[in-house]
Amino acid sequence: MESFTLTRVEMSSLLLSITGTSGHTPLHILQEAWTKLHQREMREGASLNAFLSTNIPSILQKIIKGGKAKGLSLQEIAALGALIEYSTISITAMQNWVKRDFKEYLGAPLEGKKYSINQAAMLFMIDDLKSSLDFRSINQLFRKLFLEPERDDDDLLEPVQLYGAYASLFEENRNSAEHQQDKPLGSEKLAHAAETAVKRLSHLNRPQRETVRNSLLVAAISVQACYFQTLAKQYFNASLFLDF
Repeated sequence: MESFTLTRVEMSSLLLSITGTSGHTPLHILQEAWTKLHQREMREGASLNAFLSTNIPSILQKIIKGGKAKGLSLQEIAALGALIEYSTISITAMQNWVKRDFKEYLGAPLEGKKYSINQAAMLFMIDDLKSSLDFRSINQLFRKLFLEPERDDDDLLEPVQLYGAYASLFEENRNSAEHQQDKPLGSEKLAHAAETAVKRLSHLNRPQRETVRNSLLVAAISVQACYFQTLAKQYFNASLFLDF
């Protein structure tokens, strides 16, 4: 069966819809994500067969039925992370992150026994950033962005919003190459896109906006690295499998 895959932009939208802070339900976000990948089947009236051929994991079934939620368990976050394209996240890795590597930010669930949506976004961010940075560097980046670990009201930008922002930069880069038959965004164009994104953050002063801008660039480029790592593994596996 076909796997249900989400882009990072779609995942950030899904996280926000779970909290009820967006204008869309989780079902709407998932419907749009699925439809985007099955436009031909929709045009040909074969949407039912296409849907029946799609594996809908239990975590999505639960979200569709349950609607809003304040938090997610570590197992639920891992299950969602497994749906993100080019992601390598695992429950074992996340357990290490919350217990040791990023304990000051993730050690204690903020919604009872469950992790907040922002904590879930931070876990997804770590998975992306580790393709380019070591854990010490990621912690330094978090301290610049999210300041005091025990407070949420001092964040330069909420983690889920930051996750969606750099995901959008990556999508813009990819769409430039795929749909406009142009070269991917160069470093100058990518920097300009990040600068445009932070101009809307009027509550931040200039140094703070520069911190967010640079973080968006680091993260977007890290996702690009995830893409190339996945592509390299696919070609390697193909060389092994097709050697007959």
